[in-house]
Amino acid sequence: MPIRSAHAVWNGDLMTGNGTLKTETGAASGQYSFSTRFENGTGTNPEELLAAAHAACYSMALSAGLAKAGFKPVTINTQDKLHLDKLEAGFTITKIEIHCEAKVEGIDEAAFRKFAEDTKKACPVSRALSSVEFVLYAKLV
Repeated sequence: MPIRSAHAVWNGDLMTGNGTLKTETGAASGQYSFSTRFENGTGTNPEELLAAAHAACYSMALSAGLAKAGFKPVTINTQDKLHLDKLEAGFTITKIEIHCEAKVEGIDEAAFRKFAEDTKKACPVSRALSSVEFVLYAKLV
């Protein structure tokens, strides 16, 4: 299996510094800073990238599980909302809300929800983030 990589550089102190990041393929790159991470500044942040990685992983894993069971996934649209909270121990990712709408041929709502729930625990990024609470909102469209 391949090893994936990304590169980040940070310049300066936390409050006034800034950085840049780039994935090995160049598909994702950008600037980040204190304001992009903890406020609403222009640029990206680690949590946004983690949410994107999980949403992509979840969509792919759900598609794979459905197809393996004989259903035909047409579209899986997943949006993650990652909660970063300041706890006594420091800033912590406390919860990820998974909002998923899918169009799947040949499946009923109950079966779809079971696949969606199973995928919540099974995709590789979910397993890597097993200490985080995941809340699923799944809808068959």
